[in-house]
Amino acid sequence: MAPKVSVVILNFNGRKYLEQFLPSVLAGTYSNTEVVVADNASTDDSLSFLTEQYPGVRIILLKRNYGYAGGYNEALKQIKSDYYVLLNSDVEVNPDWIDPIIEIMENDPTIGACQPKILSYKQKDHFEYAGASGGWMDWLGYPFARGRIFDVCEADRGQYDDVAKIFWASGAAMFVRAELYHAAKGLDTYFFAHMEEIDFCWRLQLLGYGVVVCPAAVVYHVGGGTLPKGNERKVFLNFRNNMIMLAKNLPKRQSFWKIPLRILLDIISAWKSLFAGEAVYFFAILEAHLAFVKWLFFKQGQSVFPSRRKANLAGWYQRSVAWKHFVQGKKTFAEIVGDKR
Repeated sequence: MAPKVSVVILNFNGRKYLEQFLPSVLAGTYSNTEVVVADNASTDDSLSFLTEQYPGVRIILLKRNYGYAGGYNEALKQIKSDYYVLLNSDVEVNPDWIDPIIEIMENDPTIGACQPKILSYKQKDHFEYAGASGGWMDWLGYPFARGRIFDVCEADRGQYDDVAKIFWASGAAMFVRAELYHAAKGLDTYFFAHMEEIDFCWRLQLLGYGVVVCPAAVVYHVGGGTLPKGNERKVFLNFRNNMIMLAKNLPKRQSFWKIPLRILLDIISAWKSLFAGEAVYFFAILEAHLAFVKWLFFKQGQSVFPSRRKANLAGWYQRSVAWKHFVQGKKTFAEIVGDKR
């Protein structure tokens, strides 16, 4: 029998997206799939819609809104499977999207997590911001992807269609071995949302497991379905969680100088935003830094730390992607990283 795959959609007031995209998930051709909707205490009519229109879909009711990280941790405790798929509610999938990923993971037990190629639902010949064709990280903790550098998303011309080792798999559509998810203690609930999948994949690599992208599997992501791009809360979470992630996972000697340098670069970014008339962005970064200091001195016990901090990391770029992009004008992954995949 084929391994059991549980596709778990975390929902919070997402009736619109469930109505639009759940049919494509249910139309999948993989032979041993369970589709689960975990509801983060929604206040809209998501639940009544599901029970009336899709009575065969399993629903897990969570007591409150735990966020992305906590919501998945709570839900996956209640699901027995071989593989979990953490799938955003605003994702459309192709019928055969599961098969090629499971084939790759079954053939290589050292692969801990995998993502499909993620294209934009609004512009289907372009990569989507959240993961594109596999996530990378530069030496100062700036995430980017094969097909996406900061806000620049490339057209998909098949240039990143190779199966490749990456640093992180997108939380919009992440496959992970169920047993390993729990062994790694799941997502860090302190993050609430944003960056938690990057932190998780970093910890997987530190445990000795690989993260890969399988572009033969394709999904289409709306993006910004839970929090719009540029939202003050999203900016806060991204900056705070990025700092926490570095403090948790970097070798300690590196963290002593890389984190202050990142803070300096963040401050420059904040002041630049203020002078550009984006005061909300400025105060969100300031609040994020204060929250990071609070975590550093008082809240570390609430986070999940790796058992070790040294490993040969795939998808780790030893130079500055910000310098390459903003100073040298490089726009694409291939221009910045070259032929190194």
